[in-house]
Amino acid sequence: MITGLVLAAGNSVRFGGGLAKQLLPYGGRTLLEASLTVALSAGFDELIVTIRPELAERVDLGGAKAVPTMGTGCGSSVSAGVSAVSPRSDGIVLLLGDQPGVGLEAIHAVRSTGAPGAVCRYDDGLGHPFWFGRPLFGGLRALHGDKAVWKLLHSGPFTEVPVAGPVPIDVDTPADYERLLRVR
Repeated sequence: MITGLVLAAGNSVRFGGGLAKQLLPYGGRTLLEASLTVALSAGFDELIVTIRPELAERVDLGGAKAVPTMGTGCGSSVSAGVSAVSPRSDGIVLLLGDQPGVGLEAIHAVRSTGAPGAVCRYDDGLGHPFWFGRPLFGGLRALHGDKAVWKLLHSGPFTEVPVAGPVPIDVDTPADYERLLRVR
């Protein structure tokens, strides 16, 4: 059993705060809905979205399980999401709710490695999605703060999976959003 975990509970601090970037328009829907489209088509046995409670009713999650969370940094979102994963799940594919350019090929590449942990190696660097097998769940539950997942990735052996093309744009700032709209 494989679980998809989409992080969408951020407070958009780097975007300027106050504005929920998950709700930004993108391709006739919200940025989060566009990001969920690929996750919904990936064939996960379970799909979980960590999301701020006030946003859960404003976005079509397509049947994904909402895990309301209001922590600080992505570490708290990862911890909340991992705690909601079925005990039967062998691992999670970690995706971002503000990164609609991740393709199915990247998801399938990391989830089929058989490694305890895997990260995509794009032409210009490392990026999402990530694979974490069940033995790594304890470390994921202990995460706190921003960039916590990256710290975990750099602390242990992870298999780098080659994926053609550039790292998909992660919308953290208004400039990122403008670049995403231009690339689209």
